[in-house]
Amino acid sequence: QVQLVESGGRLVQAGGSLRVSCAASGRTSSIISIFTMGWFRQAPGKDREFVASITGSGGDIRYADSVKGRFTISRDNAKNTVYLQMDSLKPEDTAVYYCAAGTVSQYHYWGQGTQVTVSS
Repeated sequence: QVQLVESGGRLVQAGGSLRVSCAASGRTSSIISIFTMGWFRQAPGKDREFVASITGSGGDIRYADSVKGRFTISRDNAKNTVYLQMDSLKPEDTAVYYCAAGTVSQYHYWGQGTQVTVSS
């Protein structure tokens, strides 16, 4: 009932910046504000890992230690969109980035992912 579509992934050089977006659609898109939104990533041969999350109101934001100080998650509920601003990118950030929506207990909806490649 909720579809999430990531966009903005591309090839960038180390030290550069990139903002990826996640747009929600479907009959329940208008209630995206009730969901906690999260960003996850998965590199080749690696497990999917948590990157950042933001509650519906935007009042609680969390980051993985590996991205603290470099990444910023935000949301625009009026546009049914969540963003991940990535600064000071490193080759280690190369991965498919996934957007997810859910509750405190579980993420119920996932996007298809967008590829972010950081060259050295």
